[in-house]
Amino acid sequence: MSWSLWVAFLVAAIVIAVSPGPGAVLSMATGLRHGYLAALRSILGLELALLVQLAVVALGLGAVLATSATAFLALKIVGAAYLIWLGVQKWRARPEPLDTPAEDGAMRKRGGLVLQGLLVNLTNPKAIIFMAALVPQFIDPRAAQLPQFLIIGATMVAVDTVVMSCYAGLATRFRPLLRDPRALRLQNRVFGGLFVGAGAALAASSK
Repeated sequence: MSWSLWVAFLVAAIVIAVSPGPGAVLSMATGLRHGYLAALRSILGLELALLVQLAVVALGLGAVLATSATAFLALKIVGAAYLIWLGVQKWRARPEPLDTPAEDGAMRKRGGLVLQGLLVNLTNPKAIIFMAALVPQFIDPRAAQLPQFLIIGATMVAVDTVVMSCYAGLATRFRPLLRDPRALRLQNRVFGGLFVGAGAALAASSK
């Protein structure tokens, strides 16, 4: 991969990462509720899913998903249902004090935040199809494929990690405002609504 091609991909990766989506909502919600370090666990899940999606594209399975209406519909329903479920859970959550030991310990023990991030990205078929359309444009077919995919993967993960970390860091600045149960309830409703909206948008989307 030439430097000019890599710079072009870097710009594309930045634009994609900055565009708000379920990953950004999750990063902000986790940062606001559990703090920046906890949000990094969610971001780890997001990036692991990103690497899996890139592997799917590298293996050519992304093209299968793009051409199979049944596969796309099945994954879309699963992804939309999971986002809506997250939203309902968030909406109904009790306005408990921030970072209660029991809650924080349970999430860490189960790896719940990492799993949430993994599932949020992994169940989004449009992300795989978009990647399948974008990535091949930056692959030189005359050169070795594996090093190019490794460069693309490292670039995407680095950019997305920085952007999601900025979203989470911005959200943590508002944590002092969430000592009031009413503010906590409002935060739950706002992010719950955003998750449900993202799920509904995914369910209504087409290729």
